[in-house]
Amino acid sequence: MKILNLIKLAIRALQRNKLRALLTMLGIIIGVASVITMMSIGEGSKQSINASLASMGSNMITIQPYSNEPGGARMMGSSLKTLTIKDVEALKNALDVALISPLASSNGQSINGANNWPTTIQGVSPDYLEIRKVVVKEGIMFSDQDVRSSAKVCLLGKTVVDNLFPNGDDPIGKIIRFGKIPFQVIGVLVPKGTSNFGQDQDDIIIAPYTTVQKRILSTIYFGSIYASAVTENASNAAVAEITSILRETHHLRDNQDNDFQVRTQAELMTMMNSTSSMLTALLTAVASISLLIGGIGIMNIMYVSVTERTREIGLRMSIGARGVDILLQFLIEAIMISITGGVIGVLLGITAAIVIPSMLNWPTVISQSSIVISFLVCALTGIFFGYYPALKASRLDPIEALHYE
Repeated sequence: MKILNLIKLAIRALQRNKLRALLTMLGIIIGVASVITMMSIGEGSKQSINASLASMGSNMITIQPYSNEPGGARMMGSSLKTLTIKDVEALKNALDVALISPLASSNGQSINGANNWPTTIQGVSPDYLEIRKVVVKEGIMFSDQDVRSSAKVCLLGKTVVDNLFPNGDDPIGKIIRFGKIPFQVIGVLVPKGTSNFGQDQDDIIIAPYTTVQKRILSTIYFGSIYASAVTENASNAAVAEITSILRETHHLRDNQDNDFQVRTQAELMTMMNSTSSMLTALLTAVASISLLIGGIGIMNIMYVSVTERTREIGLRMSIGARGVDILLQFLIEAIMISITGGVIGVLLGITAAIVIPSMLNWPTVISQSSIVISFLVCALTGIFFGYYPALKASRLDPIEALHYE
């Protein structure tokens, strides 16, 4: 038979059982829609993370305490005590480092009269704003003299302002408390919104690092140090120079591991992209289970169809239809079910990817590759799961088929 005639026969067969065909497509529809949606969310989050990290400055370098214990346990974070002002002063002499700022932070309750709000105070130097691309909206940034004198001054993020000054009062010049320590508000920061990790970047108080160290933490150590290379191309050279300087200030021998970790924005992007890609692959794999279930459904229905149409198969064979014609007829039916379900699934997946950002505020990017892959998978699913029932139909004995009840 000609392929066109086989397609017409397949369409007529599916039209006779519209509801059954639709239910058979359901697994394919859900699978394809889920795959496209998950891949769109994954790609959107990856691009959003890259944009967020790039907005912090492509030449930013982060230095954190790090410990590799003899037993193999690795630790990293502000709880470790390896970074001091001695390291900061030494790093100021690095040729490839343009700006540097230590960071000492603490969580606590901020208070203004009857209003209070749990937040984080970060002790930094004036260079912090340029390194992290933070902008002062109103007021001024504290000076190096404020750092040297451990002045009790601060700048507030929008979230803190909204909660401590709910009536819309101007916070500039007002006195607030963080725990029991009074701070004069000298500036308000430009809002940055929520980060890709769901963290409110405006829920913050910025103060001189000496003030936070002495009056709040009572420590000489820093949780981390931020630096900025002279240029983006000099980042790797800056990392090498920072590593050399810190090993010297920490008196590390050649056979000793670093008790600190230095990372560039490029490394952070690579790490985040790797994590995002892994999560996307995992979610896509889970969503793909629906395609497998849909394929099994196609095989099951095609078996039922072959059994129901055994006499029809025998009649076609008796008037000259070859085994390959019968095989192609049922194989085309399986492929049509799969591809039709795939088309509906693609439309649903694209719709979901468009709706999700407005409903859940998740970034999505629809990639053409996910659509193409979905179509290919649908076609292969129809061929793979439809071939064996079609082969069974093509091998029926015409005489026995005609006598089938």
